[in-house]
Amino acid sequence: MKIKLELFGESRDFSHQDYLEFNINNHLTIEEFRNLILEFLDKNFKNNKNYKKIVNSSAFCSENNTLITDNYKITKEQTIGIIPPIGGG
Repeated sequence: MKIKLELFGESRDFSHQDYLEFNINNHLTIEEFRNLILEFLDKNFKNNKNYKKIVNSSAFCSENNTLITDNYKITKEQTIGIIPPIGGG
């Protein structure tokens, strides 16, 4: 299934577009999705600790603009937003 990650704030540096797309085989939690994003960053931006810090400190929101926790389960194709802290935290 395809998950579209909408990029906001500093996370827009992760791509030349305002989103990233991930193809996943199984349902996963936001915590697992966060780890998948970190793997993407490791592969594409080696040793960029700032990008990793952004992901680890960001909130995520669902398609209906509701904040979701790390326990939220992604069970279908959808768009998830990543919202980094403003002003450094």
